[in-house]
Amino acid sequence: MSNIPSDLRYTKSHEWVRSAHGEAPNGAVEIGISEHAQSALGDLVFVEVPEVGRTLNAGEACAVVESVKAASDVYSPVSGKVIASNAALATQPELLNQDPYGAGWMFRVQTNSSIDDASLMSAADYANYLADEAK
Repeated sequence: MSNIPSDLRYTKSHEWVRSAHGEAPNGAVEIGISEHAQSALGDLVFVEVPEVGRTLNAGEACAVVESVKAASDVYSPVSGKVIASNAALATQPELLNQDPYGAGWMFRVQTNSSIDDASLMSAADYANYLADEAK
């Protein structure tokens, strides 16, 4: 079973969301892909993150991760404005494989909506979703 930190919220497309404590203003969230997603993709060779200043809608494709197996879109779980992107991923895409919940964060969004939105799952719900998906 994948590592599923309980302090994060998750989407069915395998993104995670965390309140950005300290690094960003109130209402900002940090977004990345889950350990399950990076494991399924394999060794990542290219990552494209959204530009700072871009306005995103929840569910919008906004980033790309590419591995030796496939390229996949990353969707914003929330609506808001991109206030930071992880530039290190451009030269070190393997950070997503090595530390998907830490150094492998992808971007931060300033949002006015709560991250407890009904479209996001708790860690337990995401674990159950992965188990159902594996059947």
